[in-house]
Amino acid sequence: MVTDRPIGIFDSGVGGLTVVRAVQELLPQEHLIYFGDTARAPYGPRPVEEIRRFSFEVMDLMAAQDTKMLVIACNAMTSAVYEEAKTRYDLPIIGVINPAVRAAVRATHNGRIGVIATKATISTGQYDRALGASGGDVEVFTQVCPAFVDHVEAGDTFSEELFALAEQYLEPLIEKNVDTLILGCTHYPLLKGVLHSVTNGEVELISSAEEVAKDVYQALVETGLLLRTRAIGTRRFMVSGDAEGFRSVGSRFLPGLDLVESRPWTTEPGVN
Repeated sequence: MVTDRPIGIFDSGVGGLTVVRAVQELLPQEHLIYFGDTARAPYGPRPVEEIRRFSFEVMDLMAAQDTKMLVIACNAMTSAVYEEAKTRYDLPIIGVINPAVRAAVRATHNGRIGVIATKATISTGQYDRALGASGGDVEVFTQVCPAFVDHVEAGDTFSEELFALAEQYLEPLIEKNVDTLILGCTHYPLLKGVLHSVTNGEVELISSAEEVAKDVYQALVETGLLLRTRAIGTRRFMVSGDAEGFRSVGSRFLPGLDLVESRPWTTEPGVN
């Protein structure tokens, strides 16, 4: 049955596990396959064209796993390929940008929305365009946070260095009086404690993960692909790099992350 097929979720590293967690909380019966392209992470500092090429390599791999839906659990990937992917694959495609934008527009009171993300995501202007097309009366302020991903990938969510970085990155947005902040990278929800502290709890933090899970649910219903069973679905995790390192860091954020398969690229990275 098509409904028995897994949902494919992927990212450059551990950040996409925030989406896995949200999806499995909302849809525990669904089978999930996750791929982290850890051998080539992080994607954020890379040129957009390179991210585009890597993204389609990963999506081809995930589509070959007999998946019924693809979830791009990465802002840089979504920015680079989402529109083209919708026509390239005969599968429902869910990205992370539009769900976060809708939530931010609903949440803001003063219309001043901040976006923190990697260089690649900010450079595409996708958040600016999506917020501009939202129909809301909003102003958008963006901030590149290049070092956040490295800290999360290293398992650091509380060091003094991290707090100092957060203060540095968020100061321009706080000065702009933003009341809503989009966490424009799936790694960033793992830093919610730091971000809440630095903003004194006065800024609404918008994580795309929970909103993406809702979109996944709705898309499954609309396409007739929702798996209707009381059984708990299976979970499969693959990475292109060090499986044990991924499991060690990832299990801190997704309990039960035990077996991780190593699925290295068979040729030089980026030449698949």
